[in-house]
Amino acid sequence: MRPLLCCLGLATLLGPCLACPSACSCSTKKNGRLLAECAYKDLQEVPKGLSSNVTILTLSANRIGWLGQGSFAEVPEVQSLWLGYNQIGMVEPGAFTLLVHLKNLDLSHNKIADFPWQDLHNLSGLQILKMNNNRLAGLPRDAFRSLKDLRSLWLNDNELTTLAEGTFDNLPSLSQLQIFNNPFNCSCKVFWLKKWTEDTSASITKGGSTLCVAPSRLKGRAVTDIPDHHCVAPSVQLTYLSNLDNTVMYDGLTLTLHCSVAGSPPPEIRWKIQTSSHHVEINGPNVARDGNVKQNQERFLVFKNGTMAIPNFSKEDEGIYTCLAVNDVGKRDVSVNVALAGSENPAEDLLRDDPQASHLGGRSCYKGHEMDSSSAGEKLVIVYHMPRESKNRAGGVVPQVHLGTLLLALGIVLCC
Repeated sequence: MRPLLCCLGLATLLGPCLACPSACSCSTKKNGRLLAECAYKDLQEVPKGLSSNVTILTLSANRIGWLGQGSFAEVPEVQSLWLGYNQIGMVEPGAFTLLVHLKNLDLSHNKIADFPWQDLHNLSGLQILKMNNNRLAGLPRDAFRSLKDLRSLWLNDNELTTLAEGTFDNLPSLSQLQIFNNPFNCSCKVFWLKKWTEDTSASITKGGSTLCVAPSRLKGRAVTDIPDHHCVAPSVQLTYLSNLDNTVMYDGLTLTLHCSVAGSPPPEIRWKIQTSSHHVEINGPNVARDGNVKQNQERFLVFKNGTMAIPNFSKEDEGIYTCLAVNDVGKRDVSVNVALAGSENPAEDLLRDDPQASHLGGRSCYKGHEMDSSSAGEKLVIVYHMPRESKNRAGGVVPQVHLGTLLLALGIVLCC
C-alpha cells in the first residue's frame, strides 16, 4: 500500500510538469505560477497538451497564423499570454473569451487586420494590451470599454487613419498610450484627440511621431497640433416666416422655417419633425434645383439653403420642429413647438392660448442644448383666418386665396 501511495503522491507533484507538449519547456516559478515556454519553436499552431494550471504561456516568435475559438481552451487560468512576432492574420470570435484571468496580452508584430473586439469585454482584469505593428485600420468606439484596469495600451505602427471620439473613455487606470506611426487623416473627426491629450494624465509615448498624413495642408504636422480654427463646433439659428401677401404658390398657409448654421467644416443641416401622427427625419435637402421633390416627401419641402416650407399648413402639422447642425466636431440643435389656432379675433385667441406671448414680438435668442426636449423650444402660435374678399386696383372684387397670419413669427429667432 505504501509504495502505491508514494507513487500517487509523486504523480500529483509532477503532474503539472508532465502535462507539457514536447515543443515546450514547463516549470514552476517561485510564486507558484506554472510557466509554459514555447517560444522560437517554429510552431504553426497553439500546441495541444498544455496543463490547465498554466498561468504564463509564451508563444512568441513562431509561425502561428491562426487563432481559433478553442485555441486556449486547455489554459483557462492563464494570466500572461505572449504571442508577439508570429504570422497571425485570423482571429476567430471567442478565441479569448474564456481567459477571464488574463492580465497581459501581447499580439504585437503580427498581421491582424480584423479583431474580435467583443472578446475584450470579458477581460476586465487586463492590464497590458500590445497590438502594435499589425494591420489595424480601425477599431470600434467601445473596444476597450470594460478594461477598467488597463494601464498600458500599444496601438502604434498600424494603419489607423482615425479614432472615434470616446475611444479612450472609461479607462481610469491608463498611464501609457502608444499611437505613433499611424497614417492619421487629420480631419475634424480626430480633433477630439488633441483635447483629450491635453487633459489626460496618461503618457503619450513618442507623441511627436503621431503625425498627420492627410489633408495635404496638415501633412507632417502632429495630431496634437491641429489648429483650433480648423475645427469649430456648429452653431444654429432658426427663423420663422409666413406668407403674408398674395404671392403664395399654394392655397392656405405656407409655414416657412429657415435654419442658418455656421462652423468648420460647414455643418450639414438635418430636420426632425414630430407631430401627433408622424415622426419624420430629413437628412439634407429633398428639393432639387429643378424643383423636383426627392424621396416622396412632398409634405415637407427642404431646400439646400436651409429653408423648410410646409404648404397648406393644418392642424395635423402641429408639433415640434427641430433643426440640427452636424459636423465632425459635434452637433447643435434648436426646436420650436408650432401650434395652429383659429379665431375671428387673433389677439384674443393668442393671449388666451399663451398669456405670456405678448412680450415675444421682438427678437430673442435661446441655447438649443439647454432646452427641454419634451417641450422643445419656444411655443409659436399661428392664427389662421380666411378673408372673404378683396378689391383689385381697378376696384373689382376678386376671390382671395386662403392666407395664414403667423403671429410672433416675424423677427423671432432661436439660435444656438
